[in-house]
Amino acid sequence: MMKLLDTLHRWTGGLIGLVLALLGLSGTILLYEHLWIGVPGAGDPLRGDLATVAAATEKLMAAQGTQGIIYADERFGLHQLRLAEGAGAYASQSGEIVTRWASQWERPELWLFDFHHHLFVGDNGEWVIGVAGLAGLFFVISGVILWWRTRRTFQLRLWPKRMSRPSVLMHHRDLGIVAAPLLLISIVTGTMMIFRPFALGVVAPFGSPAETAKALDLPKYMGGPLAEKPDYTAMLTKAHRRFPDAEFRILSLPRKDGDPISLRMKQPAEWLPNGRTTLWFDAATGDVLGARDALAMPPGAQAFNMAFPLHASRVGGWAWRSLLTVSGLSLTLLGSLAVWTFWFRRPKTAKRAAKKTALASA
Repeated sequence: MMKLLDTLHRWTGGLIGLVLALLGLSGTILLYEHLWIGVPGAGDPLRGDLATVAAATEKLMAAQGTQGIIYADERFGLHQLRLAEGAGAYASQSGEIVTRWASQWERPELWLFDFHHHLFVGDNGEWVIGVAGLAGLFFVISGVILWWRTRRTFQLRLWPKRMSRPSVLMHHRDLGIVAAPLLLISIVTGTMMIFRPFALGVVAPFGSPAETAKALDLPKYMGGPLAEKPDYTAMLTKAHRRFPDAEFRILSLPRKDGDPISLRMKQPAEWLPNGRTTLWFDAATGDVLGARDALAMPPGAQAFNMAFPLHASRVGGWAWRSLLTVSGLSLTLLGSLAVWTFWFRRPKTAKRAAKKTALASA
């Protein structure tokens, strides 16, 4: 049984370890994106009062092709505009455009995010990442089981003593057991955001999976076609009146006639950086069609909403970010060295070893 488990651990690591290594590295870099984006105004203090946000919204949404706004927050002091055909822009909190781009390839933080979440291939990439996440979960569990047999030889090293196969395997085993709890959190929370059935299973102790799934599904509202000049100030005012302590986070225009305008907000008690508190407005009249209070959602749905903040270090400050950095770099090292030893430092078979010995004797 242990031999079979060891074989499965090695083969799956050799086949998918590189994907996990790249996800670990890209995720670690993204933990600090607010520090290296380097756009003027990125460090501006947040001005989230209704008057300032409404004035900037009216100005920015009047620009040709604007489809939505991701509002500035305490970590990043610029609004991000979503334009047509993958274009975008950063704007100051007063509504002045700071920089534009025609595609995500002009902004490293955007294409790196796309790689980490989709591997550049959209929904198909999400499936690959989800499978890699499930494989990573298997690696952690099987690795702990396999380590137990050799626990008396434990030696923690940041790097293998030598780049020989035995030294690398020993380093892999001992680093893996130390990083296992953090890897488990990173892998589970990441996979939860891709595979809904897996997520529902994880949060099942907090409530009925059916109730959780229903709460997470977006309600369907029908309204009129988008007005020529929507009154965004009126919409933001209604939202602020409904949730006076919440921050404005994402404003999105409808994708087709009849769909509503949506506004996501974040209440102080929410962990999710963009919040899950949402209002929907009739695109023709600006009337409120419906609202969702994230803090009134079932416990299972609220537990699900904590996955991304934990995964992306949006809670816990520098202490948690440092631990996730250890997790990401450990995954990078474990995955890359697993692939290297499997494909380039495989043990010689008995037949090849005997042939080499015979040739040496001759």
